Amino acid sequence: MPFSNSSELGPSFILASIPGLEAAQSWMAIPLCSAYVLALAGNCAVLLAVRAEPSLHAPMYLFLCMLAAIDLALATATVPRILSFYWFGSREISFGACLLQMFLIHALSAVESTVLLAMAVDRYVAICHPLRHAAILTNRATAKVGLLAMARGVLFFLPLPLLLLPLPFCGSRVLSHSFCLHQDVMNLACANTTPSVVYGLTAILLVMGLDAVLICLSYILILHAVLRLAAWRERLKVFSTCIAHICVVLVFYVPLIGLSVVHRFGKDLAPLVHIIMGNIYILVPAVLNPIIYGVRTKQIQRRILSLMHVTDR
Repeated sequence: MPFSNSSELGPSFILASIPGLEAAQSWMAIPLCSAYVLALAGNCAVLLAVRAEPSLHAPMYLFLCMLAAIDLALATATVPRILSFYWFGSREISFGACLLQMFLIHALSAVESTVLLAMAVDRYVAICHPLRHAAILTNRATAKVGLLAMARGVLFFLPLPLLLLPLPFCGSRVLSHSFCLHQDVMNLACANTTPSVVYGLTAILLVMGLDAVLICLSYILILHAVLRLAAWRERLKVFSTCIAHICVVLVFYVPLIGLSVVHRFGKDLAPLVHIIMGNIYILVPAVLNPIIYGVRTKQIQRRILSLMHVTDR
């Protein structure tokens, strides 16, 4: 296949299609589009509910708004481009657009990981040091954490596209996903990619890896504090405030780990596995996060119903 859509920056890439199912891709785009619309509706509903309800203007729910905004940005950076491929056959993506999409995916994932860590710290302070919670986690401090999360994502993952920029691509330019990821693009280069490999792995470990360890540590301390309570009913009541956050952490990290495993050890797997894992990583957190918090938080439920002009019977 010719690669005519090259730019001064570098060659264009070809998004992955499912071998043997190219004719059915327009139908396969329907559930993908439905999931995207559901993600848009759910996360926008959370943002509007928190904005409209003064009692939700607290660190926990402000972090939830950050999470919703990140999920919206991450899904919007990828899904419309995938749909244009599935519905209109626009399979080529320019080098610059691919690097930008790659940067947004990795940087936004890093920001989301940082926000999840901040939410874990919020739960730790609320349970283990309740009298100091309001003084430590003010709305101003929450805003600073959000800015720090954005800066951390940009600073750690901006070098990824910059390291790929000078590399030559002289062989196959067919990606293994319907969007651009660092390792996927890097594997197509016909030059020494050791600096990209080392830096990419280091960035992942220092951001997502470190965050995961600190989240686990936070919950070990929370569990230790909960087990010191006398009554089982009281233990369950206190720990139940963490259930939604634990689910959101699992929804984020399980697809992330699964996608990493597929990249590292799944070279012999069918292309369908790579495509499905990539779409799960992009869309499942965006779809499930508002559902999880909507089910667990009565204030959000009531405000969403009131925004929809539905009376809660």
